[in-house]
Parts: sequence; structure tokens; C-alpha cells
Amino acid sequence: MTEGALLLEAVTDVAREAGRTALASFRAGLAVEWKADGSPVTAADRSAEAVARAWIGARFPEDGIVGEEEGAFNEPAERRWFIDPIDGTNAFIQGVPLWGTLVAVARGDEVLAGAAFFPVLDEMLCAAPGLGCWWNGSRSWASGTDDLSRATVLTTDDRFTAAPDRVRGWRALSARARLSRTWGDCYGYLLVATGRAEVMVDPVMSAWDAAALQPAIIEAGGIFTDWDGNATAFGGSVVATNAALGDSARALLRDGAAGSA
Repeated sequence: MTEGALLLEAVTDVAREAGRTALASFRAGLAVEWKADGSPVTAADRSAEAVARAWIGARFPEDGIVGEEEGAFNEPAERRWFIDPIDGTNAFIQGVPLWGTLVAVARGDEVLAGAAFFPVLDEMLCAAPGLGCWWNGSRSWASGTDDLSRATVLTTDDRFTAAPDRVRGWRALSARARLSRTWGDCYGYLLVATGRAEVMVDPVMSAWDAAALQPAIIEAGGIFTDWDGNATAFGGSVVATNAALGDSARALLRDGAAGSA
């Protein structure tokens, strides 16, 4: 088995196991705490991350781990695993099913495999470079829509409170689209990778949010960059599009005006 195939199987397995741990506490009335950055966290976040860390540590003891809740372990290692135990904690605590568990593994800034598991929906999105994007075991592709007036564009929170300087670009993009929705967090990226939306943007993204999603978008035939157009999962923001609308969507986001589509 190649390294890519091995790691693709591994991220899928650990995302499913950690996600099922979180699912056991879904709609269970957990107490919510608030972190220094104003984001929520629950015991389910911590327990799911602990399961993922234990799973990785038992099978890949030389690798580093970077998790949203517990920080970095052995970060100088050649390979690092990135864990977001509940991406969409706000959805989780509201009882909304569009949250997921994200796991990725990278060598430097090259993501080797990533998985997003949606436990309530029992949906798995996973990918590795050269091995395709897979949704529930079937090959998945981004849409071929090439006209913004027929496109669906998504973001997590259209107020852009974390990056108010970028809201004008989002408004320019959403004004040109057929449909603009906040089906956000990681589920928005699944929709792009499966051809049910054309653009998903987040003005602020951590590595544990973005790394698992990058290979899915690329292997589905889409384009994954940061807000400035750099092809990276480590740029602190994300713009994910199908291939046909990549240039026009990014131009609108960048310029904040109705440019050519």
C-alpha cells in the first residue's frame, strides 16, 4: 500500500471514530464554555479530540499532532496530524446536524490526506493527492457551472465579524450569484466538492479547519486557495471554488466590486 493510500484510510478511520465520540453527546444538553477568542467549546470537543490523539499516537508515534483544543504535540516532526474534533461547534450546540470532524495529515505544508466526517448525517468526504475525492465511497466531482448568475455561493457567517474588511468582497460576490447561503463550516466545502455549490469562502480559518478540506476540493476538480489566491491550506483564510468560476469569484472577493465574470 502506498503512503497516500495508507494515510487516506487512516484519516478516514480516525475521523469516523472521533466523530462518533462527539455524536454520543449531540443534543445532550452539554454545558458550553467560551474560549479566549470568543468561540464555544464543550466536553464533546475535548473527548473527541482525545480519542483522535490516542488513535494517532498508537499507530503513528513519531508524528506530530496539532489539535484545536489541546494544541501541538511534537510539532517539529516530519509529518503532522491536524484535528478539529467538532468543526461547527455553534451548530453542534444549537442541535443543527451540519457539523463535522476534520482530520488531516501533512508533510510540511503539503497535505497528504484529509477526511471530513459528518456523524449525524453519516456522510464521509475524504481525499488524497492523486487518489481522488470520495463521498460515501463514490468518486466525487465539483460542478461545471461557469456563470455566477447560476451559481450557489456559501460562507459560514455573512457578517464577517472576524474580518470586517472582507465583507465588501463577499457582498459583491453574493450579489452576482443565483443563490447565497450560510450553509457553512465544513459542510459548505462538502457541497462544493460534491457539485451542489460552486463557491465556499471563510475569511478566517485555522490550519485544523482547512487542511482536511484542501485535498477534497482539489481532487474533485476545484480550486482551493487563501483569500489572496495562494494555493495553501495554511494561509489563514479559504476560498474554495469549482474550476470554471475560480478566477471570477476571486476577482470579486479581491476587488469588492462587480468585475467581469
